[in-house]
Amino acid sequence: MTDSKDQEVLAVRFNQDYGCFACGTDSGFRIYNCDPFTETFRREFDNGGDKGGIGQVEMLFRCNILALAGGGRNPMYPPNKVMIWDDHQSRCIGELSFRSEVRAVRLRRDRVVVVLEHKIYVYNFADLKLLHTIETIANPKGICALSPNSSQTVLACPGLHRGEVRVELYDLKRTKFIAAHDGSLSSIALTLDGSRLVTTSEKGTIIRIFDTSDGTQTKELRRGADRAVIYSLAFSPDGEFLATSSDKGTVHVYVIKQSQPSGSPAGGSQASGPPLLPHGGETSEEDSRMKAAANQGSVFAFAKSFLPKYFGSEWSFAQFRLPEDTPQCIVAFGAKKNTLIIVGTNGTFFKCSFDPVKGGECKQESYCMFIKQEQTDE
Repeated sequence: MTDSKDQEVLAVRFNQDYGCFACGTDSGFRIYNCDPFTETFRREFDNGGDKGGIGQVEMLFRCNILALAGGGRNPMYPPNKVMIWDDHQSRCIGELSFRSEVRAVRLRRDRVVVVLEHKIYVYNFADLKLLHTIETIANPKGICALSPNSSQTVLACPGLHRGEVRVELYDLKRTKFIAAHDGSLSSIALTLDGSRLVTTSEKGTIIRIFDTSDGTQTKELRRGADRAVIYSLAFSPDGEFLATSSDKGTVHVYVIKQSQPSGSPAGGSQASGPPLLPHGGETSEEDSRMKAAANQGSVFAFAKSFLPKYFGSEWSFAQFRLPEDTPQCIVAFGAKKNTLIIVGTNGTFFKCSFDPVKGGECKQESYCMFIKQEQTDE
């Protein structure tokens, strides 16, 4: 299937479980399955005889309901409106209007969250009743994360101060404020159950992970030494890994879940020396992976007292280097274990795999230009 002419990609977003992604274009929107890669459907809009652009598109898992906002040179809808679209009926079934441009929309089965530059509105999905209004510092990127699991409702967004994250624990009726960075926030993400939060700042060199229940920092990771624009962050569904993409053209994978020796206190440091061996005298896959990840950050550990903090940081476990001409891209974990899905705003799709024990360079499994649907598997 080949388009008659090129399309301009205005937005790309994964759904809540990373199984699909949506693409807003200057003429409508399209939905793609990630693995196996295939276009599942598309909608082309006509706005007064011309194409109608979609600048925001948010899926609700794999169901027929989406949230849309207009964008591009000829928006299908005003950029200050969120349209709830039912694709079974091929029409809008709800509408939310605001006084300023919509920066982002987040969905879960019981909530609609609309992000403006200085405010966030939380609605009940069933009747679009307003439940909560949150004031934020200037947020032109629409930074906001919403846990999709039904087990608990957690929302994270910028606070009122630079580098601050506000965490709403709705089920517990508690609000936490986390001073995550000195600089302005660049990107945030939550685990599926909302138990952990990951943040980066506009500097883009340090990645921090927090426990949302009490706001404590549990991990600090280093992307690199040079400033970078972080495009996306994603936890693996099981919480073992974290992936990040940036304008440096490399996708990084970090080991997150650390196993504790039996009898050691939670959060305690592991004792030095050789790792304990399971029955049979062989190290498990997890032991090997953790040892490899630890080695990434411990090469200079002996000199921590006199070398900069840079040398003692935890570095990425695996990496995938994108072609030099790849623009902004988002990353998620694939349905198959130890795989990544990378989607670019230039209409490129990559699937790659990483060694869960050794890490290192990821292996490219497939690549295609999804707007033109010309797929080549390697």
